[in-house]
Amino acid sequence: MEMLISWFVSALTIFVTAYILPGVRIDGFLSALAVAVVLGVINLLIKPIILLLTLPITVVTLGLFTFVINALLILLASAIVPGFTVDTFWWALLFSIVLSLINSFIGKSN
Repeated sequence: MEMLISWFVSALTIFVTAYILPGVRIDGFLSALAVAVVLGVINLLIKPIILLLTLPITVVTLGLFTFVINALLILLASAIVPGFTVDTFWWALLFSIVLSLINSFIGKSN
């Protein structure tokens, strides 16, 4: 049950963030649910491999390169999920930052 609630909260966060940013569009809440699943799978399977491969540049940039990786993974999710579009890399980067901020606030309240 806790996993379903987490999935729903993630989808709601994605939906609200897409509503705030004009360069990110989402067709509806069903698309937000799909984006939450796809981002979860991407973060589980692909992100650790990319982080390991880019570890030297991540260390040199003091972890800031992680934002670039997150933006690229969001662009990947927008290519996979119909009804979710991100205009440019910069909108994906901003979407990633806003999503991280909202998730950190939600995580601290629990």
